[in-house]
Amino acid sequence: MSESKGLVIIFTGNGKGKTTASLGMALRAWGQGMKVLVIQFIKGGWVYGELLASKKLEGLEMRPMGEGFVKDAGEDKAAAHRAAAQKALEETRKEIVSGKWDLLILDEIIYAVGFKLLREEDLLELIALKPPAMHLVMTGRNAPESIVDKADLVTEMKEIKHPYRLGIKAQKGVEY
Repeated sequence: MSESKGLVIIFTGNGKGKTTASLGMALRAWGQGMKVLVIQFIKGGWVYGELLASKKLEGLEMRPMGEGFVKDAGEDKAAAHRAAAQKALEETRKEIVSGKWDLLILDEIIYAVGFKLLREEDLLELIALKPPAMHLVMTGRNAPESIVDKADLVTEMKEIKHPYRLGIKAQKGVEY
């Protein structure tokens, strides 16, 4: 087996841990001297722990490009979410072919498809653009079958128990 095969990796499912798993990969790759870029399609506006950490790790860059929570956004905010997702997609197209990155993580890009901010075809195009040695990771719930079919590795996170169901709010260092 060749060591230089860039993989397409999907973290999906309704359980917590999709972004966390991808960031674990980012840290592992960075530790091996690889150049890592994380483009976040939904997150934006908050200061997350991973964003603070990335500023201290030369060679691991994070770009939160979203407008934040989409789920309950009214129609007045929908246009801003769509515009942000399109801008992140254009940035991704530019970076994927730049030759600068060994690992590219597209955090919550699958959510962007589910919320109709991007098209499934956009993700398939990104997979097709991926250089042979680059690892490409996509996260988000409800990965379309066409994306799953193109992936080399797919992990589904399954929620069994979550503190939110008990009324416990998001915890610093755990969710953000």
